[in-house]
Amino acid sequence: MDISWWQLASFMIILVVPVGIERYFKLGLSKEMLSAVARMMVQLVLVGVYLQYLFELNSLSVNLLWLLLMLLIGASAIVSKAKLSRKLLYLPVLAGLSLGLFPVLWLMIVYLLAPEPLYSAQYLIPAAGMLLGNCLSGNIVALQRLFGAFEDRKTEYEGALALGATAYQAALPFVQSAMQQSFAPILASMATTGLVTLPGMMTGQILGGVDPLIAIKYQIVILVAIFVTLTVSVSSSLLLSIKTAITINGRVRQS
Repeated sequence: MDISWWQLASFMIILVVPVGIERYFKLGLSKEMLSAVARMMVQLVLVGVYLQYLFELNSLSVNLLWLLLMLLIGASAIVSKAKLSRKLLYLPVLAGLSLGLFPVLWLMIVYLLAPEPLYSAQYLIPAAGMLLGNCLSGNIVALQRLFGAFEDRKTEYEGALALGATAYQAALPFVQSAMQQSFAPILASMATTGLVTLPGMMTGQILGGVDPLIAIKYQIVILVAIFVTLTVSVSSSLLLSIKTAITINGRVRQS
């Protein structure tokens, strides 16, 4: 069943609830809330129109260019939201996202879905978008925790260096802690999926008339793919960031 634009517009009235909560508690987020909703709607409509064109065109070069653009914007968003040096960490984060995305995406497209042609935009772009989108917050949390630890636990880090540890050995406990905190949300989500939560992709397919068991198979594939992509991208980004941001003598560069 299609949703008319008039129905969609009238549904947006429920936004008075979060706005009312913001006003009552005086959170100072009204402009940010309204801006986020407006940007989300405009961006999604424009992307929807563009994807229609992309699906019809179905060009290998255009699809790969779109994937590259998604990676570049994703890496930029991670570094920006983590409030860290773009000069030092953009390339490590970009490399981490690429290492996490492309092998998993290749397996999904070639082994499982096998569309004709393999570079079909209808499968390639949404799958890449789901994988990348779910990696953003994990990478942001990991990088914030890692570089925050260098400040908060500076004495511990410098003590390890003084005792003869290499920069990697001294930073390893911080890396482990950052990974644990980054992976915690998706582990909790997977552990409760089906009992507490019904993921959006599966729900959307079922509402669209797909057999529930088929929708579940797709959802399992997506969740596993997201988990693998996240773990690879986060671990790669952290290790590459350490190599880039820490000098041979263990000094943490800020810019």
